[in-house]
Order: sequence, then structure tokens, then C-alpha cells
Amino acid sequence: MLPRVFFVTGTDTDVGKTVAAAALLRAAARQGLSTLAVKPIAAGCEWVDGRLVNDDALALAKEITLPLDYADLNPVALEPAIAPHLAAARAKRPLGMAELASHCRRVVARGADWTLFEGAGGWLVPLNDSETLADLCQEIAAEVILVVGLRLGCLNHALLTVADIARRDLKLAGWVANAIDPEMAEREANLDTLARRIDAPCLGRVPYAPGPELIETAARSLDLGGLT
Repeated sequence: MLPRVFFVTGTDTDVGKTVAAAALLRAAARQGLSTLAVKPIAAGCEWVDGRLVNDDALALAKEITLPLDYADLNPVALEPAIAPHLAAARAKRPLGMAELASHCRRVVARGADWTLFEGAGGWLVPLNDSETLADLCQEIAAEVILVVGLRLGCLNHALLTVADIARRDLKLAGWVANAIDPEMAEREANLDTLARRIDAPCLGRVPYAPGPELIETAARSLDLGGLT
């Protein structure tokens, strides 16, 4: 099996990218695949034992099967819980695609069966005045996995993201439907619309299940058959 490189993005912030990414890693490990993960940029970090760490990055760290130092898993850790380029400006920490891409390639070179990168916010989150996380995904030629947060407005957000992925000639390997709003009206009709309009497999429908078992619930909801 050839190594695979995936970039997990979302239709917006707080749509469950980390849950989906961690669940994908757990499901892959259960299939006997070796895995690594990187959260290239994390805003909203806390000081622990003299360094900034991020809960999302720590969630990924728990699921990977190969060893990776925290600094390699999350090379840019920013304290304010705001847009990454704004947090970086406040910290006087320039962000650039070339630096991040170089780091990502070094992790890929470690040779895991799957290397998974998790974005921040949505697809076009800025890195600086001219570059975005989408540019980073394009630079490292990763396959995209889109997490669709099922709530009012998700159709527009999902289809705009899919259109830009296609415009960049990137492969949309699949999408995950995450039920983040338990009261969403016409959820099934929205899912049917997405399935008809997104030319990529739905890897799973994650039910609304807040709590400590959320990642396990998500992992059991996934079908990686479309990715193998």
C-alpha cells in the first residue's frame, strides 16, 4: 500500500474537525495502518510545563501509532483563541506557507501509512496577507477530507469549499457529515442534497453524541472503504 497524505478541513470553525481527524486515525489504526498527524497551526493554546499546548493537537497525539514529539505535531502554537494570522501577528510570529510545508514534508518522510494534517477553522483561513491554509494543502499535494458540520448554512459552506478544492485540482478523498446541531431541521434532506452534489464518498455520518465517547462514536461511524 502506498502512503497516503490527507488534509482534514472543515466547512467552518467548530464543526468537528478534530473529532473527525482523531476518529479517522483510530479507525485506520484498527485496520493495521501506521499513522502520524500534524496540527500545523493551533490558536487557543495554554501553558503547560513551560510550553504552549493545544487540546486539539493533544487529541491527535493520543491516536497516532508512531512516535512524534509535540513540537513536531504542532509546530506553531499560539495562545489567543482567535484567527491564526491575527494570533501570530499579536505574538510577532510570522506565518508562511514555505516554512509550514517544509515541516509537513519532514513528517511525511517518516513513512507512515497515513499522515494526516488538520487545518484550523475553515478551508480559506489566512496564514498572512497573501497565503491561506488551502495554499498549504496544495503545496504538499495532500488529499482533502472535508468535515461538514450539519447545521443551517452547511450546504452553501460545503459546496463553496468543494468548488475551491476542485479549482485547485486537488483530490477530495471524501467527506464526513457531523451532526453538531441536534435540532437541525430537515437533516436527512440536507444530507441527500450534499450526497448528490459532492463527487466524493461520504465516509460516515457522525451522530450528535457529546461526551467522552465522542471520538469512539465517530470512529465506529466511519467507513474507510472509499479511501483504500
